[in-house]
Amino acid sequence: MRGVYRHIHVDTSKPLSEAKDGGHNRWHPAIAPLARVPPNEVIALDLRNGMDAQFTVESDATWSSPHGGRGGSPMTGPLYIERAEPGDLLEIEIAGIRTSSFGFTCIVPGFGLLGERFGEPFLVKWDIENNLARSRDLPGVAIPGRPFIGLMGVAPSEGRLAQIAERERELARRATGLRLPDPEGAVPESGVGAVFGLRPLPPREIGGNMDIRQLGVGSRLTLPVDVPGALFSAGDPHFAQGDGEACGVAIETSATVQLRFNVVKSADVTWRPKYPSLTFSEPAQRKRCKYVATTGLPIDSRGRNDYMNLNLAAAVAVEEMVSYLTAVRGLTRNQAYVLISVAADLRISEVVDIPNALVSVILPLDIFD
Repeated sequence: MRGVYRHIHVDTSKPLSEAKDGGHNRWHPAIAPLARVPPNEVIALDLRNGMDAQFTVESDATWSSPHGGRGGSPMTGPLYIERAEPGDLLEIEIAGIRTSSFGFTCIVPGFGLLGERFGEPFLVKWDIENNLARSRDLPGVAIPGRPFIGLMGVAPSEGRLAQIAERERELARRATGLRLPDPEGAVPESGVGAVFGLRPLPPREIGGNMDIRQLGVGSRLTLPVDVPGALFSAGDPHFAQGDGEACGVAIETSATVQLRFNVVKSADVTWRPKYPSLTFSEPAQRKRCKYVATTGLPIDSRGRNDYMNLNLAAAVAVEEMVSYLTAVRGLTRNQAYVLISVAADLRISEVVDIPNALVSVILPLDIFD
C-alpha cells in the first residue's frame, strides 16, 4: 500500500487462538504492543471479523459459540502510539477500509434486541461486489456498502480497569448475562491480562465494541489516553449496518483498514469528553456536511452502571454535547441545551452489547455562521 508506514498482517481466515500471529481479546495495560507507531503516519491493519473466522462460504446455519467463542471478539493490536501519555487525547483518523468479498449476518438464539423471540439460528451469506452485498439467503435485496470499524479502543489504566470491573461486578448482582473477567478463551492465554482483562464487549469510556456506523472512512474518533503509548486496538469491521444493530450482527466481514493517529497533548485539550466522541462527514441536502457526535452509556453521575438503560444513555450523550458546546463553542448551558433540541439527532448506535447500550448525539457543524 502506497504511503503506508507499516502493515500489520494477520491471517483473517484463522481464529485468533489458532493463528498465533498477535492480537488479543481482552483490555489490559499489561498486554504487550505489536508495534510502535509515530503520530501522523498511516498504518494498515488486517482485522478479523467479529466472530473470529467462524463462518466461511461453506458454512451452514448451525454453530455453537457466537461472538468469537468464549474468548470474545478478536482485536489486532495493541499499537504503541509514540508521544501519547496519560492525560492526552488520541485522535484516530480512518483513512481507508477494504473489506473482504464475503460477509455474513446471523441470528443467534437468545441474542439481540428480540433474542428471546427467535429460537432458531439463521445465517445469511453475502457476496460483496461493486460496493453492494447480495445473498441467495435473502433474495431480492442489494445492500449498499458503508464500511466502518465496529470496535476500537485503548487500554485502561490499572485504576480505570479496577473501577470498571467493580461497577460491572456490582451490576452482575442485579442483572443477568454479564460476562465478567475470565481467563477461559483469553488471548494472550496467560498472565494478568488473561485473568483480569476486560472483554471487548461492551462499549466503555475507553471505546470497545461501539458499532457506531458513522466511523467509516474520513471519520475521526477521540479516546482518552490512560497509559503510555495509549495501546490502541481495533476489530469487528462491517460492510454495512443499520443504527442499533438490532439482531446483534451486521454484515460481518474481515478487512484491511488504514489509520492515522494524532496525539492532543493534555496542555492543549480544550474539551475532555468522558466517553468516545467523533467527527465525520456525509451528504446532507445536496452537499457534504461535517458533524460532531458525542456518545453516552447507561452510567450515572455516581458511576453506577445500569442495565441497557437507553434513557440514561441518551441523557449522558446529551450532557456530553452540552459540555462540548460550552467548552468549544462558548455557549451557555441553556443555549447549548436549546441548540441540541432544535438541531441535533439522537441515534441508537448500539442496543445489543449488554450491559451498555450506546446513544450518539449528532450535531451538524454547518449551523454555525
